[in-house]
Amino acid sequence: MKLAEVRKKAFAMPLNDPAYPRGPYKFYNREFVVISYRTDPEALRAVVPEPLEVIGDTVNYEFIRMPDSTGFGDYTETGQVIPVRFTGKDGVAQEGGYVHAMYLDDNSPIAGGREIWGFPKKLATPKITHESETLVCTLHYGSVLCVSATMGYKHRELDPAPLLQSLARPNFMIKIIPHVDCTPRICELVRYYCEDVTLKGAWSGPAAIQLFEHAMCDVARLPVRGVVSASHFVTDLTLGLGEVVFDYLKDA
Repeated sequence: MKLAEVRKKAFAMPLNDPAYPRGPYKFYNREFVVISYRTDPEALRAVVPEPLEVIGDTVNYEFIRMPDSTGFGDYTETGQVIPVRFTGKDGVAQEGGYVHAMYLDDNSPIAGGREIWGFPKKLATPKITHESETLVCTLHYGSVLCVSATMGYKHRELDPAPLLQSLARPNFMIKIIPHVDCTPRICELVRYYCEDVTLKGAWSGPAAIQLFEHAMCDVARLPVRGVVSASHFVTDLTLGLGEVVFDYLKDA
């Protein structure tokens, strides 16, 4: 294989059989169950990296069922998103979410999420099931239960405007790629947006959530102090590609 051919083909690993195709990545009938809860503010400040700022004491715990996603297939994902504020070099501040932890059951989006955006993804077994009048969401890491969440099924229809405004906000994460000697070769704060969002329905209802400690699953680091709200909604959307907004190796 010639040098030019290597450069042309090198968008993902492995070189000759990448785990996912080139984007854009579109999602159809993406089902969310999001439970917002209060937690320990000190715990939040301990996990949110500068230059992001924590703007409250809440965490959004998300379960996402993705039955039809281009390039990534059919999978389920779960994780914690923390409300934060980012102030850029131009002095403009914007509010969004910091993606703290993610767990999912499909190799392709694990590889693509980590390599492209820097999503903190690990292999586990999240599930969303409909049991009569209840949405039941669980996360197992191996055989161990780490999250149990329940929500009443479609109790009240939500006003779409605030939800669409929330989905339009940016999300942030730390992209880390090590050098061959295990020092960081890339360490960046990345921002991305959800694009072309079509909201197909949104509901609220009563909810409960429990987090359980596990040596390799980080969710209980942000303990539940009380549920604030819960939403269940279905969308079509495109996952926008990211941009680097802070380089920890050059800007710090």
